[in-house]
Amino acid sequence: MSASSTATTELKHDAEVIGLVGFAHLFSHFLQLILAPLFPLLKDEFGVGYAALGLMVSAMYTVSGIAQTMAGFIVDRYGARRVLLFGMATFSLALLLTGLATSYWMLVAVGMLAGLGNSVFHPADFAILNAKVDPKRLGYAFSTHGIGGNFGWLAAPAFSIGLSTAFGWRVAVISAGALGLLITAIIASRPVLADAVTRRGQSRGVPRLGVKHDVRALLSVPVVKCFAFFTFHAMALIGLQTFSVAVTTALYGAPLVSASAALTGFLFGGIVGIVAGGFAAAHSSRHNLVAASGMLTAAALTLLLASGALPLWSLIGVMSLIGFFAFSTQPSRDILVRGATPPGATGKVYGFVYSGLDLGGCLSPLLFGWMLDQHLPQWVFGAAASFMLLAVGTVITLRPRRPVASVPGPGAVPQKAPS
Repeated sequence: MSASSTATTELKHDAEVIGLVGFAHLFSHFLQLILAPLFPLLKDEFGVGYAALGLMVSAMYTVSGIAQTMAGFIVDRYGARRVLLFGMATFSLALLLTGLATSYWMLVAVGMLAGLGNSVFHPADFAILNAKVDPKRLGYAFSTHGIGGNFGWLAAPAFSIGLSTAFGWRVAVISAGALGLLITAIIASRPVLADAVTRRGQSRGVPRLGVKHDVRALLSVPVVKCFAFFTFHAMALIGLQTFSVAVTTALYGAPLVSASAALTGFLFGGIVGIVAGGFAAAHSSRHNLVAASGMLTAAALTLLLASGALPLWSLIGVMSLIGFFAFSTQPSRDILVRGATPPGATGKVYGFVYSGLDLGGCLSPLLFGWMLDQHLPQWVFGAAASFMLLAVGTVITLRPRRPVASVPGPGAVPQKAPS
């Protein structure tokens, strides 16, 4: 086979892997946001308040955060593909059971089951991408992964509101679960994700060095720095996503429509930022500088918002730029995690550092909500900028323990074979 045809075959292989994993990530975010638009209907159906429904969501993310690191260990031992399919099927089943729930506490229990399913996506997805995609395309792979998640969030409200309006909330939720099972079956049918494919001349795994070695890997300085970056990154961005509408209406007197448009600009700016960040990551060897500069620029723009001095007409543009620069860090961030990961630990390390997102998601709303209750809206933007600066401090000193361009040999998902 000629060099050009071999390159074409490998490109098609990588494109299929990236597409399938990105679609799986879209699916996970889609299911995450199916219920939230239906809260007014669930509130009436089960006779509970929004705080109780919030507890259900907290239960889901608590289980997801705790289980995510364990899922990483399982990925490295038994293979990423089967763990990913288990998570997809479990999350889908949880949605089906939600549509059949007869009490609030059944909702909470099913929410915990959904958290278990949700916990597998990051360790499994990144184990597959790191093992099966050519290192020179990883920037694009991580960018596609992030974009898929954002589009999943955008698609979920239209799906759930549309079906619930026509047929009721139970039909909407059950349909989402059934769609999830169908998508799981489609991804299961694609042999390109099979764990048995290896690179020529490479072992199918690495020696298992025991729990002490695994714990030492997770507590190494580079991995802990990655965990801290994810936590501070999540505290800033989740705070902005959750409270920016309330803050801009209070701080700038913005109409609700304008404040909502600014949040939409933030989310769409984030999608464009992930695309741009993928190109930056693919053409840079200093991923720590790419991530730090993006976060630093976002922090400066957020501080401008905190001043309360910007004209009302500029809010949409500034929020869009914050989303662009903050989310542009994601592909480089994920490559930095790869560089901090010792061989054979891809699943567990990605599971551990991504649990920082769950930690940030739990802490940030409590802090920012308290600030709004104290009538200090400018502090919300100020705190978000501070968390971005803390994230810069953790990522700027990151150096890979091994060359980022090298190909790992994780036991979770062996490499693809050249033709």
